[in-house]
Amino acid sequence: MRVLGIDPGTGRCGFGVVDKVGTSITPVNYGVIETYKDQSDLERLNIVYEGICELIAAYRPQFMGVETLYFNTNITTGIKVAQARGVILLAGYRQNIPIVPVTPLQVKQQMTGYGRAGKKQVIEMVKRLMGIHKNIDPDDAADALAIGLTAAYHVEHRQLYGGMK
Repeated sequence: MRVLGIDPGTGRCGFGVVDKVGTSITPVNYGVIETYKDQSDLERLNIVYEGICELIAAYRPQFMGVETLYFNTNITTGIKVAQARGVILLAGYRQNIPIVPVTPLQVKQQMTGYGRAGKKQVIEMVKRLMGIHKNIDPDDAADALAIGLTAAYHVEHRQLYGGMK
């Protein structure tokens, strides 16, 4: 199965395309969709939307794993991330790609077995599981790979034990 993992953001929106066949896990591509502070909010959201649409067209994922939002103490940042997540969900919806929402806790548990794992631990496990020997930069791309892999495991579990076809 091919999954497009997304770590929502307006400044940097991480993406990771993951193929999972049986126990084999392959990172197909990963990186970020980047916008700049001097751009208007609408320009930035449009860049994220178009970038996600291009990724869907190029890689044809069967599912999209999109991280859910957790409460952020900076409400302005939280709103902007929520807006980015909205256009990401819209891009998937318009192209008939099922969305698999995953929480940060689920990603940490799936990758490390511990829900309070640090970012470095998650990144290290992503590298090990996917056979990546170089640093993944920026961290948003590594997060997106982890989100994609977590979504793949969730879909696989539902297919095996019911709930999703």
